[in-house]
Amino acid sequence: MLKILAPMAGYTDIAFREICQEFEADETVTEMVSAQALVHGDRKTKTLLKISDKEKNVTVQIFGHDPDIMAEATRILEDYDFKTININFGCPAPKIVKGMNGSYLLKEPTLVYDIVKAVVSSTNKPVTCKVRKSFDGVDALKAIKNIEKAGASEVIVHGRSREEFYTGSADWDYIKNVKDTLTIPVIGNGDIFNPEDALRKIKYSGVDGVAIGRGSIGNPFIFRQIEELILHGDYYRPTVEEKLNVLKDQLAREIAYKGERLGLIEMRKVYSYYFKGMKNSKEIRNKLNTLTDLDEIINIIDDYAKNFID
Repeated sequence: MLKILAPMAGYTDIAFREICQEFEADETVTEMVSAQALVHGDRKTKTLLKISDKEKNVTVQIFGHDPDIMAEATRILEDYDFKTININFGCPAPKIVKGMNGSYLLKEPTLVYDIVKAVVSSTNKPVTCKVRKSFDGVDALKAIKNIEKAGASEVIVHGRSREEFYTGSADWDYIKNVKDTLTIPVIGNGDIFNPEDALRKIKYSGVDGVAIGRGSIGNPFIFRQIEELILHGDYYRPTVEEKLNVLKDQLAREIAYKGERLGLIEMRKVYSYYFKGMKNSKEIRNKLNTLTDLDEIINIIDDYAKNFID
């Protein structure tokens, strides 16, 4: 049963992927990469392709709507040590959809087929796809069936429409229907925030694995916990000190890869996730988001951990 770190723009960078793999994520996925930018040699895009020696099973996710450009980008990626290539048919962001990319393509099943076929024909690596359940009222099932016909080896299904973004509840009835329809592996995605969520949804839908996005931010422990729950019926719950030690570890890695200034800025969107559910942490979270001195940040985190009373 696969436990995948779902791709998230701005979050699944090299530092966080390393940590998730150390906590037994079976596979991690890069931030979304523009095929067109990659083909045109964009420098910033190339930074998204960096992986470390510590990463064992990294998938690169690309997006685009031109089959020829997607094929050319795929050939470029042959020079990188990615295990799998994932095509994004699920992103709901307005700027992506406006460019006729991401989830927009779900209402163009023939074009979806052409894109997947072009990518599959341009690589010896497995090709997977990530989708949502619909776009603008158009059910994604035709596009999903074409993904299988075009030679993809797996599909990740997020059980929300494009219009829902991340609101409401993920539709695992829809994910179950996709699993019952296809012969290739199906990975379920949506509303997995703890190990119990994962097992309940796996048992209900029969999926071959889960992809965890928001539920892993500040909580990379979830991948190991799912495995422990499957094997032993229970799982280890880290202490406040252990959680905040992982926070400091991620902070250190962000700085190592991006430099102190950018690393500190990048972590501002992450602090609140690690402190989630911890008593009297709101003031500290707010303060961390304004600080630029690394030693001061570390001292505040350490003081909170040392003085925490459950």
